[in-house]
Amino acid sequence: MRFATLPDGSPDGRLHLVSRDNTRCIPAQAAPTLQAALEGWDALSPALQAEYAALNQGGGQPFDPAAALAPLPRAWQWLDGSAFESHGDLMDAVFGFEKKEKTGRPLMYQGVSDRFLAPSAPARMPSEADGIDFEGEFGVICKATPMGVNGSAADHIALVVQINDWSLRKLAPVEMKTGFGWIQAKPPCSMAPVAVTPDELGAAWRDARVDLPLNVEWNGAAFGAPNGYHMAFGFDDLVRHAAYSRDLVPGTVIGSGTVSNSTFRQIGSACIAERRGIETLDEGAARTPFMSFGDEVRMECRAADGSALFGAIRQTVVAA
Repeated sequence: MRFATLPDGSPDGRLHLVSRDNTRCIPAQAAPTLQAALEGWDALSPALQAEYAALNQGGGQPFDPAAALAPLPRAWQWLDGSAFESHGDLMDAVFGFEKKEKTGRPLMYQGVSDRFLAPSAPARMPSEADGIDFEGEFGVICKATPMGVNGSAADHIALVVQINDWSLRKLAPVEMKTGFGWIQAKPPCSMAPVAVTPDELGAAWRDARVDLPLNVEWNGAAFGAPNGYHMAFGFDDLVRHAAYSRDLVPGTVIGSGTVSNSTFRQIGSACIAERRGIETLDEGAARTPFMSFGDEVRMECRAADGSALFGAIRQTVVAA
């Protein structure tokens, strides 16, 4: 199934089912919002599946991804991992950190969850001096997940999403040194317009990972196309880690961290910090600037046959 949320004047919007080609949609009858669908996922899924099947037979209204909100406009919890070791290893090398010992534990922090920006909403930032950066990620949205979930962790993944995790790079080192979490360095994230059930990915949903490239453009120029499969920990591992000492409420969103491959010199990156890191190692200094007001970032992941999946995130940075 594919879901989108269209504005209706309320904070959570109105849930719609989206056709398999992402061109048509209908208001969901079984649940008014995605949060409501997630809270009753097992009971409501048969009715939603029937609505989705009927939509794919024809009918519905035209779907305009640019008019959509984030599929889940606000969530009870947003947990972001850092599952791509090539990204972490590069950042450690740039900053001269001692290579981390592999502990078998994923890295994860808790970020802003009271809002996910619409995929075409302006990204409001306080200052260009903060080092404005995009971060292309994949993520999952969980249904109810019990504390201590083990082998069945993947069964608690309801939906897969595409995320832009905005970062303010000049503030991050300051907050990291405090020993507490990020606050100022992590503004709200944005989410691509369509959330999909894992089966919509077909063979590209492999080992609880998205085995597809995430294409990133900055001001209309190709920036990178790293593949989402190369996670040291799959989303099932991230769900299991997050649920070790707590139940995960329906609607918990878990991110992969910046999509990154060890071949970043050839295929590019999903964030500016990584490119600056490569420049620092190869040329002795970073030369690519961070974003300025008026800059635009576009991110989109497509299926192997080129068909639409999550739709595109396309945002312009503006002064708050």
